[in-house]
Amino acid sequence: VPIWKQQSGRGDNPVIWDYHVILLHVASEVERFIYDLDTVLPFPCPFNVYVEEAFKSDKDIQPAFRRKLRLIRADIYLNTFASDRSHMKDPSGKWRMPPPPYSCIETKDSKMNLDAFISMNPKVGWGNVYMLPEFVKQFRSPN
Repeated sequence: VPIWKQQSGRGDNPVIWDYHVILLHVASEVERFIYDLDTVLPFPCPFNVYVEEAFKSDKDIQPAFRRKLRLIRADIYLNTFASDRSHMKDPSGKWRMPPPPYSCIETKDSKMNLDAFISMNPKVGWGNVYMLPEFVKQFRSPN
């Protein structure tokens, strides 16, 4: 997933993420913001600015690699997401990067379901999967 304007980016090159988590806040009929902890854009960033600067366009991306987004309501995410951080370890069990200082996130039903959240198969997990143009069309601020 190429995303531009990321802290770990170099120059005007995108960062290629295997997955990336952002928050879409629909504040009103005309105000929508993206919260991205890795962006160098304003925080929060107006939706239209983020789309233009960070997502750019899929037109120059091969069809097989065009971006998809899984949109999950905040309440569902907070009640269902769980990660034991196993994805942060190498095959020998050592941390690739130091883990966050806070406890792992788990629910009464799960200790690890990250794969269902990052899957772009609409039949897996929670929420709705959008192709980037569909997502932009649905949530673009009208002004």
